[in-house]
Amino acid sequence: MTEPEQQMQPSARNPVLLVHGLDDTSVKLARLEAYLQARGWSPHTIDLWPSDGSLGIEALAEQVQSLVNSYFDPAQSLDLVGYSMGGIVSRYYLQRLGGLSRVQRLVTVASPHYGTYTGYLRPNLGAQQMRWGSPFLANLNRDMAQLQKIRFTSIWTPLDLMIVPAESSCLPVGRQVQVLVPLHHWMVEDPLALGAIAAALEEPLATSYVSPTRL
Repeated sequence: MTEPEQQMQPSARNPVLLVHGLDDTSVKLARLEAYLQARGWSPHTIDLWPSDGSLGIEALAEQVQSLVNSYFDPAQSLDLVGYSMGGIVSRYYLQRLGGLSRVQRLVTVASPHYGTYTGYLRPNLGAQQMRWGSPFLANLNRDMAQLQKIRFTSIWTPLDLMIVPAESSCLPVGRQVQVLVPLHHWMVEDPLALGAIAAALEEPLATSYVSPTRL
């Protein structure tokens, strides 16, 4: 087998940690969990508490860090899928809490990377951090290039009425996948979105990133 052929071989599947969004629990990700499990993955979930935004993103990311450190063997690599707020929580874990040493793939699904105007509908800290153009997100985005160290995919829909503007869910690093799913909460339930998440988790680690994809 030549070196290029070796580079194209898919990596063994890592366990996948699914991180839910604002006001959700792990129940929200039950369909995604079952979908991945039926296709050979070993998915795990976390219940962030509280998930209503009364705690900042930092505290929720520490919960992810604690679960990873206590549940998975230190030598075990893993992949993360973060839905909505869960994608920002996952990014903070990777970029600020050392998660890049453990995680090989991150898939964010309808996550407000640049913020959302709907964040103004709630006055608490977590919502403030996810507002359009917030200082918190500006700081996190200054070194988004760190995500190029792993296989990063942002999945988003232009029809999202929760993430406003919808393009906020798309980062200019890694791979961007647009799916025409009509509602924000369907992004972890609609077959088109589920297929896009699975495809992102199947991306071989050694291949080059491809151009943005529309489904």
